[in-house]
Amino acid sequence: MNCKLLIILFVFGLFFSCTEKVNNPVKVDTVPDIFPDYTDVTIPATIAPLNFTVNEEFEKINAVIEDFKGNKIKVQGRKNIQIPIEKWRNMLKENTGGEITVTVAVKHENQWKQYRSFLLYISEYPMDEGLVYRLIAPGYETYSKMGIYQRSLSDFKQTTLLENTLVSPSCVNCHSFKQTSANNMSLHVRGEYGGTILQTNGQTDVLNLKRDSLIGPGVYPYWHPQGKYIAYSVNTTQQMFHSAADERIEVVDLESDIMVYDIESNKVLITPLLKTANFETFPSFSPDGKTLYFSCSTQQELPGDYKEIRYNLCKIDFDPATGSFGTKIDTLVWADKDRKSVSFARPSYDGKYMMYTLSGYGNFSIWHKEADLWLLDLQTGENRLLTEVNSPDTESYHSWSSNSRWFVFSSRRIDGLYTRPYIASIDENGKVSKPFLLPQKDPDYYLMSLYSFNIPEFVNGSVQLDLPKLKKQLVSKERK
Repeated sequence: MNCKLLIILFVFGLFFSCTEKVNNPVKVDTVPDIFPDYTDVTIPATIAPLNFTVNEEFEKINAVIEDFKGNKIKVQGRKNIQIPIEKWRNMLKENTGGEITVTVAVKHENQWKQYRSFLLYISEYPMDEGLVYRLIAPGYETYSKMGIYQRSLSDFKQTTLLENTLVSPSCVNCHSFKQTSANNMSLHVRGEYGGTILQTNGQTDVLNLKRDSLIGPGVYPYWHPQGKYIAYSVNTTQQMFHSAADERIEVVDLESDIMVYDIESNKVLITPLLKTANFETFPSFSPDGKTLYFSCSTQQELPGDYKEIRYNLCKIDFDPATGSFGTKIDTLVWADKDRKSVSFARPSYDGKYMMYTLSGYGNFSIWHKEADLWLLDLQTGENRLLTEVNSPDTESYHSWSSNSRWFVFSSRRIDGLYTRPYIASIDENGKVSKPFLLPQKDPDYYLMSLYSFNIPEFVNGSVQLDLPKLKKQLVSKERK
């Protein structure tokens, strides 16, 4: 017997010696308390394995994943459950539109305990290929380490899109895509080499969107569905710190207006109706491109009356053929009447719904524990709290998948400090599923990472940036 064969036999023997049979377990009539909580969630057939651990002491953990055809995946570990990716992919593919069961057992002090099985529902609706987000420390330091990253949703591969170390000191923020198109992106760089990066079908430009008639450059972007326009808010903001123990920071508009950038003609389009003493921010276009939505608040005395700033959800007509605006502003949600404030209004791409964040005041909802997601039915006018996905802590930024059957949102429900991305499904009847945390190879990742996930956005492919070329463009300070 040669050495190579001996090594193979040793490895196999070691593997099987570590895998223990679950003999005579004590059965418990409750589902396990697992982290992340993936019990009874709805997932796409292409999602990465839902690796997890159990929130209790144990020496070993065992999981059996089984479909109703009798196919099984058996996994055992000393710290957590890490599901083999190919077996997982095959099982989800074979059970699309159906469900599978997960049975968990833990061994503690030489005794196995087996919990009641829970279900995973495999949706028939596909989900986009990737997710783009910013990773940033939840502090207040200027230009601390941060970056924009893209993650494949079918596995655990994360790649760097752009880090602020490319040109220092700088801040990278506000990435936006045309209805999840990886080929059409807007991204801001702030600092000495600042500018707005615009990538359209392989062509990359660095823009200077500041005009003498505007209070500042473009900030919060949203693409027109035709890809010809991008709406931006222009904001003058102020950062303030709370003295209360349970409140940390507030960012308020001193001024804010909305403009539309015409990519083809390289022009900025404005209207007096969106350039007023009021605060207008967070623009978004309707899927047919004929309506521009935005948040609007009356001006208040600052800093004293910052808690009186409350934004309503408004809209104005927009003609994509001429680039002209309507002659009046309508209000869809009168949030200030209920002493509430609307931010991040994002229509689903099928035109059915408007999802938005509702908080007590202002628009910097990421630091508001009371911030929740709401859903407005644009066809019936029904407006409801999304109890299926909200938590006692902050729910804030959100975006839709290209087919409007999934949405991703940021939440601070785990510890009240770090934002993490959660995904939920919504069917053709508006039924919303229990959200699930973006899977990681090591489920302890979220307990060890010192970074928040900021602005999660679905993308339908891999975003490509020529970083050496982009660095030359930024350093040159030449701007379109």
